[in-house]
Amino acid sequence: MRRPADITEETRALLIALAERYEQRAFIDGDPSWHMHQATGPRQQEAVAFVAAALSYGSRRQFMPKISHITELAGGDVHTWLLHDGYAEAFRCDDTTCYYRLNSRAQMHRFLAAYAAILRRHGTLGEALRTAGVSDGPAALRTICRIFADSHCGLVPQDTASACKRLCMFLRWMVREGSPVDLGLWAHFIDRRTLIMPLDTHVVSEARRLGLTTCAAATMSHARSLTATVAQVFPDDPLRADFALFGYGVTHS
Repeated sequence: MRRPADITEETRALLIALAERYEQRAFIDGDPSWHMHQATGPRQQEAVAFVAAALSYGSRRQFMPKISHITELAGGDVHTWLLHDGYAEAFRCDDTTCYYRLNSRAQMHRFLAAYAAILRRHGTLGEALRTAGVSDGPAALRTICRIFADSHCGLVPQDTASACKRLCMFLRWMVREGSPVDLGLWAHFIDRRTLIMPLDTHVVSEARRLGLTTCAAATMSHARSLTATVAQVFPDDPLRADFALFGYGVTHS
């Protein structure tokens, strides 16, 4: 992992101010996290969040309706819909037509079937991780990738060689408590200080503009290095900086 960048007092103050400004309830409007806030109860919230995170690539204008489509198919209760194999008719295992961008309906079937199997065995994905002894962000990433590896669904990374941006975002939702945006459902067994920055090209660009990194690649190594850098500002909650970087992009766009 690269050495964390030095942060000036001016940048430190700016990150703190931006985090305060943008980690607000209004942040969820138009954000994929909006969907999990429409669900009732922790099991339903987790299920919607995991499906929403898996589909959150490309433009929001394209993937937000796809997430809404699934919650509508499920009648608002994705957890129960999965347990009862409600997805099987809408996403047939032999249907190779496109559902969203890189993913076919057959891939969606494999993804949802793999998730449904976890729910039948453990009740929730969180309980599956807790039972496996997971207690930190990196272990959660590795375990989720391993659980879904055999499904070859294309919606969950096979391993943590990439930045795993969508999984890191999902873990932020599940672990950080006391937030108007994140749910904190897994705060009792995963330490938020171990979470890794959800890194994509936009976050890399904003971090570079702020002098937080010189790297241009969205890799796991870079994600961990940037996380270590912003932890100098937010040692108890590094991913608070995710809101600051979002806000910096908005105010300087």
